[in-house]
Amino acid sequence: MDKAKDIAYGSDVFNEKAMREYLAKDTAEALLHTMRDHTPLDPSIANEVAHALKQWGMDRGATHFTHWFQPLTGSTAEKHDAFFEPAGMAETLARFSGKNLIMGEPDASSFPSGGLRRTFEARGYTAWDVTSPVFVKRHSNGATLCIPTVFCSYTGEVLDKKTPLLRSMQALDRAARKLMACFGEPEGHASITLGAEQEYFLVDKALWARRPDLVQCGRTLFGASPARTQQLEDHYFGSIKPRVLAFMEEVERELWRLGIPAKTRHNETAPAQFELAPMFEELNLAVDHNMLIMETLRNVADRHGFVCLLHEKPFAGINGSGKHNNWSVAYNGKNLLEPGGNPQENAIFLAVLASIVRAVDLHADILRAATATLGNEGRLGALEAPPAIISIFLGEDLSAVLRRIEEGTASQTGGKTPKLRIGVDTLPPLPRDVTDRNRTSPFAFTGNKFEFRAPGASQNCSSVCMVLNTIVAESMETLAASIAKLPKARFHEGLGKILRAVFKDHKRVLFDGDGYSAEWVAEAARRGLPNLRTVPEALAPLTDERNLALFAAQGVLMPTEMHARHDVFIDEYDRKVRLEGKVALEIARGMIEPAVAHELKSLAQTLNAMRDAGLDAGTGSLRETARGLGDWLDRLHAACAALEARLGGATTDIQSAMAEVRMAADTLETLVDDARWPLPKYRDMLAIH
Repeated sequence: MDKAKDIAYGSDVFNEKAMREYLAKDTAEALLHTMRDHTPLDPSIANEVAHALKQWGMDRGATHFTHWFQPLTGSTAEKHDAFFEPAGMAETLARFSGKNLIMGEPDASSFPSGGLRRTFEARGYTAWDVTSPVFVKRHSNGATLCIPTVFCSYTGEVLDKKTPLLRSMQALDRAARKLMACFGEPEGHASITLGAEQEYFLVDKALWARRPDLVQCGRTLFGASPARTQQLEDHYFGSIKPRVLAFMEEVERELWRLGIPAKTRHNETAPAQFELAPMFEELNLAVDHNMLIMETLRNVADRHGFVCLLHEKPFAGINGSGKHNNWSVAYNGKNLLEPGGNPQENAIFLAVLASIVRAVDLHADILRAATATLGNEGRLGALEAPPAIISIFLGEDLSAVLRRIEEGTASQTGGKTPKLRIGVDTLPPLPRDVTDRNRTSPFAFTGNKFEFRAPGASQNCSSVCMVLNTIVAESMETLAASIAKLPKARFHEGLGKILRAVFKDHKRVLFDGDGYSAEWVAEAARRGLPNLRTVPEALAPLTDERNLALFAAQGVLMPTEMHARHDVFIDEYDRKVRLEGKVALEIARGMIEPAVAHELKSLAQTLNAMRDAGLDAGTGSLRETARGLGDWLDRLHAACAALEARLGGATTDIQSAMAEVRMAADTLETLVDDARWPLPKYRDMLAIH
């Protein structure tokens, strides 16, 4: 990071320092007040702020500005407009008004909307999200001023992922205020933080270019497992190779400029797999930063002769890539998931914990829906990825505390056991970080936060956090309504009964064991926990009446918007499966079959030459090899015909046909001469030199 020290942290961010330099004092204070306290922007300062942003951006080489938003594609979008306009003969003038800053009309009619708008209804609007700082994005020939925005339709329906996230943050803030008021806490503000660990693969660009499946689908559709993958466990946390380290250092310098606190870098479990982890930040900013992290990884990789793969399962048989969402909520600066140092703090911690346990139990289906993508469908359930069954890991000590609460006893020691009174000193000290982690748990308590391990590496963090905020807000409100009715004289006794009932009613979602075991699958079914393996199954809860009512009541998404999201995500899944099927067919018929045919021709020519020369030794093995090749070529040909016939059918049929094509192709890969095989092999792609 020595070179990074030469670059001021956040130098490409319109931060507080820049505001005070480029804005009048009163204007800077007004803008900072809006950003910190989420109050409406004073429209009278818009033109002055726009002028300052234009000057600040141009001082950093920006010639264009863009409204940077997050449509339902899962990526980011931008349309660049030049600052400069003609101003007379052969003259120009730089313009950027408050109107340009606050609102844009990018058209954007081709973005998915799930029926909320039609293609010929082109109007879509972007509006400045003042809570996320404006930044400059640099490229090889200049720079662009980027204004984080929300995106909605002409009639006001939400078309992006940022707006529901912001709404859910407001919902959780409201609910936390109600819950904290029950404990006599001073009026304040709830803040949600996120630390998103980003896993990714690097492959050599030259090898990637020779793999049509990687180029078009982001993952390998073919590839026999090499002798060595991750079984020696020597890549994980191993010494980082110089070429990769140079890439990582440039990534960190780029992120440093953007004020993104990249903290950790290391080799991950699978060969050619790595991880970047930032420090915790306010949720909305953390989501924006994670989108920039993914873009930066891809751009910098290209400059180093790599391609960065963010697909959840780019290679079969080894670890996939996730994005562990470390989520926490604070009130007036105090982390509510930090076990307390006194009875009052312990009581608040347990009430918040009860809200989360209740929320995840009641709404595990919608939480699973937030992680439902084609890439994640192939990742969940093994190799350090949690199963599709959503459960909560609390660890032995905290689980023991909850059992005592359910039983109403303060301890499990011998003798007469006193009754447990929440908020009074008979409660045993609460554990903070005295248990091991459970790598198979989707939702694990890790001392002062919950780590949601199910989201995939390519996902926008906003979806899972939006759902988590919403369901926890509903549970906090429900709990607050019950607690608020308690008489002051018997508050602690009543609180104990309420928490006892919550933990007893929702303990089925608590599980500290092996999430990969067949026993857990059976046990989860007995408990009534959903096991939504496929994307269509997992997305179905988006249109469940109970969930529609929940999100509408919290003001996060209206039923039409929920239905639209379901349709968008189902359509995306369907299109991706069909694309993969077509690409697999093209590769199998256009590359693999000809290579095998040439191998057979070569073997036949060799056998004929040996016969003409009167040689018998070795002909038996060559004939056996040729017969094996021919048999597997016939199977590949038949599998391709079946795949072609199913491309217009159900996605499950396409996927099963693709599996048959792959099995034949991967077997042939082990039989064909290396020099003749048309695709770079796993052993080459997973080895970085």
